[in-house]
Amino acid sequence: MSSGTFRRVLVAGAVAAVGTAGVVPSFATASHAAALPVPIPAITGNVVGHLAGSQVPTTANCLASFGIPCYSGVQLEQHYGLTSLYAQGLTGAGKTIVIIDAFGSPTIQADLETFDSAQDLPNPLLTIIHPVGAIPPFDPTNSAMVGWAEETTLDVEMSHAIAPGAHILLVETPIAETEGLTGFPAIVHAENYVVDHHLGDVISQSFGATEETFPSAASIYNLRSAYANAWNNGITVLASSGDTGATNDYRDSSCCYATQVDSWPSTDPLVTSVGGTQIHVNAAGTGPAPVAGDSVWNDPNSLFNPGDPTTLGASGGGVSSVFTRPEYQNRVRSVVGTQRGTPDISMSAAVDGAALVYMSFEPVGPGWELFGGTSEASPLFAGIVAIAAQDAGHDLGLINRKLYALENKPDSGIVDVTSGDNTLVFDNAHMRGALTTVDGFDAGPGYDLASGLGTIWAPLFVPALAGK
Repeated sequence: MSSGTFRRVLVAGAVAAVGTAGVVPSFATASHAAALPVPIPAITGNVVGHLAGSQVPTTANCLASFGIPCYSGVQLEQHYGLTSLYAQGLTGAGKTIVIIDAFGSPTIQADLETFDSAQDLPNPLLTIIHPVGAIPPFDPTNSAMVGWAEETTLDVEMSHAIAPGAHILLVETPIAETEGLTGFPAIVHAENYVVDHHLGDVISQSFGATEETFPSAASIYNLRSAYANAWNNGITVLASSGDTGATNDYRDSSCCYATQVDSWPSTDPLVTSVGGTQIHVNAAGTGPAPVAGDSVWNDPNSLFNPGDPTTLGASGGGVSSVFTRPEYQNRVRSVVGTQRGTPDISMSAAVDGAALVYMSFEPVGPGWELFGGTSEASPLFAGIVAIAAQDAGHDLGLINRKLYALENKPDSGIVDVTSGDNTLVFDNAHMRGALTTVDGFDAGPGYDLASGLGTIWAPLFVPALAGK
């Protein structure tokens, strides 16, 4: 979803076992996305199914079970061309990826070890800190805690899958971020602590709130100290662009504004906004390279409910109502106009091509969850930034000026995304459930408000971003 409601779209009855015997072939059709009680975490993501067992499922397993493909961390590495970089020792070694989440997960250390073991990945150094105060005990009946535990697991495992040599610092806060100001002061405090002590090199944020849900533009400006601090200290900050296309959630976390809106911190000029793509590979998980054919992420609910006209999720993107166009976007002023445009870059986020994430705290038991959303995209790109920082031999800081300077250069590794859009169709809770369409933006040649500059091919992009 967009940087607002977290929607759990668990396929009804679809709990399968993966092992030497493969997937148990007994599945029901998916239920419609059900709204969770308010307040709910303003994180970005969709969970679409569960496969029991510790052995990593195959793409074919997911196709047989849910009718959609899924991809392991190893397959994502292959899709972005990271194998050749790993062979050079470029794994993010010596760099730290900072993950910021409320509450965290009670089983993250053990789950990451299982995730690694199943895919022959090295176990990284995972450190967990609570700079804002103690985390309340995990309550599996609390939907907000469960949602954030899922988010934490996704963030940690996806960043590690891309940068297997990087240290991961998980920073947990005791207050859930929803919409508007709620939770953000604690996040800002935690991020400033990380920056002041230079505990990391790149910060990934898979949350956000509609700009219009804040009391005023000034209230957003008052929350920017951590980003200014990171900029002054050469630390890169990323944020998911959202999962509700060109619109976003109301203050009560219901979907959605009937007009184009955008979410912060994705819109902040001191942050790199990461949108979502759908990657297109075959049942074996391989496909054309370099990332040829990736399109804007826009999943219909009809994936699971034939005839349902609404949208399950789509890549967030649009223009800010708070921030004017930063100088690094002057070259794309014909697209963004006078305002800050998002996203800047995009990575895998589709449900129809879900990421496989291992977790063991769920009531359904331990196993692999199928995830989609720009919550996947931001930590994936954090891994790329960590590898580029290792290659450069120093932190990269705010990378946006460099990103836009690389556009259209033949060896930049930026791959244009030219198909798809981020239009959202939804049942508007504030209009008595009326079916509402917010027209989004089309992908096309060059920068656009659906995919940003496009996606990346790591063998070229990493050295280009590193300045080589």
